[in-house]
Amino acid sequence: MFNKTNKTPPRAEKPQSAPVVPPLDAPSVNFNKTKPAMTGMGGAKPFSSVGSGLMVDGNITGTGDLHLDGTVKGDVKVNHLTVGESGNIEGKVEAETIEVRGRIVGSIQGKQIKLQATAYVEGDITHEQLAIDVGAYFQGRCLQRRSETVVTPGVANPGENTGGTGPMTSYDMSALSDLT
Repeated sequence: MFNKTNKTPPRAEKPQSAPVVPPLDAPSVNFNKTKPAMTGMGGAKPFSSVGSGLMVDGNITGTGDLHLDGTVKGDVKVNHLTVGESGNIEGKVEAETIEVRGRIVGSIQGKQIKLQATAYVEGDITHEQLAIDVGAYFQGRCLQRRSETVVTPGVANPGENTGGTGPMTSYDMSALSDLT
């Protein structure tokens, strides 16, 4: 079956193929990237990215999604914001959902906010849902707001704060003294 005197046959060389050259009528590159989104109409939301070598001196506003790896010195207001590990924002941040892996110095406002382990945040956070991973740095206040409810003028609504602070959560400490 095996014979020590037989040598394995040499491998045949693969023929060199000619380099692939795209045809002259190839489609151009679209830098206005879009990613699929779960919307009621099945359309795609605009998606933008600021690379790590870029610096924006001014505000960024829009209804699309933004992935930020660069630096922004100004306010950012978008639908969904992801701050990458090399991302840096010095200003106010507003978005429906915010995921922070980088650095933000300024107030943050959103419905769902997540600070990853590499996050560095200095400023107040106003949120409905907040998650902070072990290792994230956060210096500021957390202000939880409830989801908006229908308010009828002149009628006390359940859970309504009559102190004039809006949908922020507050408690009447004298009512809690009856529980002890």
